[in-house]
Amino acid sequence: MEHLSKGLGRPVAWGSLRGMNKTNRRAGFTILEIMIVVMIITILLEIAVPNYIRSRENTRRNSCINTLKQIDGAKEEWAMDNRAPQGAAVRMIDIASAYIKGPATGPTCPGGGTYTVNPVGINPACSLSAAPGFHTIP
Repeated sequence: MEHLSKGLGRPVAWGSLRGMNKTNRRAGFTILEIMIVVMIITILLEIAVPNYIRSRENTRRNSCINTLKQIDGAKEEWAMDNRAPQGAAVRMIDIASAYIKGPATGPTCPGGGTYTVNPVGINPACSLSAAPGFHTIP
């Protein structure tokens, strides 16, 4: 079971040829290394995704509260301009075009709710005010 080495004419044992293949072996990742990387990425995603969702909902809630404050300010300004008493009914159409920047139908809640103007002296409300985020003026 001897083999003649290339062009040297001397016998070489088959076992010594196996060691030569290690340098020619393709470089790559083992399945264990790939599984560890996937596991680390999964752990990082489990940490990051809930924080991203919570942050996005906080941003929507804060934007809704700011819009409610704009509606309230526009309603009070309308009441002063029209000498309306406390409790006077106000419609979104009355204040949207003249006192609030945006469409004539009024602003929309970023969380998907709808706004109710309410009478003068009462804070405007969002339909999501009972939701876990509480879209209400503090």
